[in-house]
Amino acid sequence: MTETIHPSGLTAEKIAELRAIAEKAAEQSYSPYSKFRVGAAVLLDDGQIFAGPNVENASYRLTICAENTAIAKAVSEVGPGIRLRAVAVANLNGANSMPCGACRQILYEFGGVDTWVFGPGEDGPVDIKLGELLPHGFRLERE
Repeated sequence: MTETIHPSGLTAEKIAELRAIAEKAAEQSYSPYSKFRVGAAVLLDDGQIFAGPNVENASYRLTICAENTAIAKAVSEVGPGIRLRAVAVANLNGANSMPCGACRQILYEFGGVDTWVFGPGEDGPVDIKLGELLPHGFRLERE
């Protein structure tokens, strides 16, 4: 039996695993104000997966998105040279919750136009390249 490969190069099973890890991360969400519980799982090029929930603050501007938590965990564990292959986002509210604009730029910093994003859309699951979500992402020159 041939295994189905998604255009991302990932198997359906790997994508389902990422979605499940993101959903499990959402269970750890600290969201006493909005009650909007989000989790994200990032898959690095080397196959490692890191996940994290959103963490709210009474000063809403200080809220940390789940994607940021997952990226911070990956950087703190692996180092600043991480490269993203894919990210899955989930929420426990049954709502559309693709990465916000700021998260798209942060994901771009460690990924690129070909990084896949798997998340809940208005009409069901969405699988899309980051370059389609953020067509004009940018990077500064790094030393």
